[in-house]
Amino acid sequence: MSVILYSYFRSSAAYRVRIALNLKNIDYETHPVHLLKNGGEQFNADYLALNPQGRVPVLVVQNTVLSQSSAIIEYLEETFPNPPLLPTNPIERAYVRSLAQIIACDIHPLNNLRVLNYLKSILKSDFQQAWRSHWIEEGFSALEQLLHKSDYCGRCCYGDTPGMADAFLIPQVYNAQRFGCEMNSFPLISGIYENCMQETAFSIAAPENQPDTET
Repeated sequence: MSVILYSYFRSSAAYRVRIALNLKNIDYETHPVHLLKNGGEQFNADYLALNPQGRVPVLVVQNTVLSQSSAIIEYLEETFPNPPLLPTNPIERAYVRSLAQIIACDIHPLNNLRVLNYLKSILKSDFQQAWRSHWIEEGFSALEQLLHKSDYCGRCCYGDTPGMADAFLIPQVYNAQRFGCEMNSFPLISGIYENCMQETAFSIAAPENQPDTET
């Protein structure tokens, strides 16, 4: 089966999908889309024909185009059920999804490149570090508390086997480290990050191991 992932090495949304593909042991071909060069390759006509939003990732499976990382990962879970990324119990599935959505809906969008570029254009000030840190730390504070109160947290967000929540969390921790955010207040999140990065599915998905990586 032909699986092509349009990806940018530093995109946390694409990073999530790479992790999920690796956890599912799905072979795929990476087509890099540089979000900064030449005004952004995501705005090229050929790419916009694939994804009119001009964002990564895009997954092409047997000539069918899928966008939005959450939808792609849900598709992978439904189509390739083993190994599972979600628990079998509906309540526990909802819990894992809620952890993922804190990152996908509440943290990541506010630190997205297009949002930062727009704010910079209208504010004309160097606000980005404070902005990024605020929203990451606010989201991580809630996530840390949920993990602490949960009966499910183990080496990973849910138990000891990596799953959907971890696929969302690890790229966001990578961003936090890259932006110099303070992580000492989040020992559970930091521990899960360290545990997951020992897994091959996560390490080979890391930005520094992508074909388009840059120093």
